[in-house]
This record gives sequence, C-alpha cells and structure tokens, in this order.
Amino acid sequence: MKEEIVIIETQDGSHSIFSPTFGVSYHSKYGAIQESQHVFIEAGLFEASMIKKDIRVLEIGFGTGLNALMTRIEADRRKLDIDYTSVEKFPVPIKEALQLNYPETLQESAYRSDFERMHQIEWGVTSEFTPNFKFRKLKQSFESLQFDADFDLIYFDAFAPSAQPELWEADVLGIMYDALAENGILVTYCAKGAVKRTLKALGFTVEALPGPPGKREMTRAKKG
Repeated sequence: MKEEIVIIETQDGSHSIFSPTFGVSYHSKYGAIQESQHVFIEAGLFEASMIKKDIRVLEIGFGTGLNALMTRIEADRRKLDIDYTSVEKFPVPIKEALQLNYPETLQESAYRSDFERMHQIEWGVTSEFTPNFKFRKLKQSFESLQFDADFDLIYFDAFAPSAQPELWEADVLGIMYDALAENGILVTYCAKGAVKRTLKALGFTVEALPGPPGKREMTRAKKG
C-alpha cells in the first residue's frame, strides 16, 4: 500500500505521522515521546526488567521507529540485553523516516545514526547494534505471524480498533499470547473494554493502568 503521509508535531515537540489511508496518526497528539515513554517503556520495559535483564521484545507496529529507539537507549542506560523484533506491513518511507526528530527531542543526538540504521537495514536480517542490543524487523501482516513462546515483552502498537478492528480480535491477540513466554507481558495504549475482555478470555491477567497524557487508561496483560 502506498500513501502520501504527513509529518506532524505533537504537543511535546516530537514528531508523529498522520496516515491518510487509515485516518489516524501514529502517536498521541499530546506527545509521541510522552506516550511511548509511559506505555511501552515505563509500563512495559521497566516492568519486565524487574524480572530479568535479558529481554526479548516483540513490537507489533514498527511505524516511526520511536519505540525501538527508546528501547535501544534504555538498553544502554539500564545495562539490559535486548533482542528486539519489530513487525510492520506498511513501512514509513525512508525519506520521511529520516526527517523525524526523535533523537534530538530526546536530547540523545548520539543515537541518530542508530535510528537511521533501524529504518535502512534489510528486512528479516538480525543486526547487532552493540553486544547488548540486537534488532531485526519483519515486513509482514500481524495475522500471519508464527512464533514460539519465547518473547518476554510485547509492545502492541497497532493502529486503533476504530481504524483496524481485525487486529484487536481473538485471532491476532491469540497469536500474541502464544508468542509470549510464561510470565511474559503485553502492553498497549488501548483500554477498550472489548479488547480487555478478549485478552482475559485468552488467558491473560489484565491490568488497567493510568494512561499517558490525554488518555484515562492503558492496558497491561500478563501471561501466566
């Protein structure tokens, strides 16, 4: 699918992208970095790192690469060993991706080259950025994923249910359950009741947590 995307600035000064095809932006208008920090880093990565320091992360929706970049930075800060797999069916064009201001807004300009590398490397190939951070991205639909139960953490960052409802139903969320190791964690910005009920029916223990700016709640689900 090819579309003309639009780079926008969110309220914390960080960029996001608006997708005309799906009629939504990739991040909260209240702050892309704020949202990723709250939902995926603090509620997800920090929680997982309390259990173990070697963490296998599966990201559903590579998108702008913000979650991957912030995880890369935290791997260094917290001395974590991260094996990161990201899945994206509709990649952001390289030209627009390289214009995104995340390293600078995070005041981490030293990671600009890593951020660009994430967008430029070949699909399906594992790349070792440092001894403590391995990264690969897969260009395929979420519905076609097949993984063994060996991920410790899932960033479920698909477009909202209003834009792509099929990605929030039992078929796809069941793939996420199967992909997680015992005691694995799934975090998402979505707090819809139907999604939480589906997660519970699949066997997850579901927590409703305070949401990032602009959202009352988010969801964290644990396997086992």
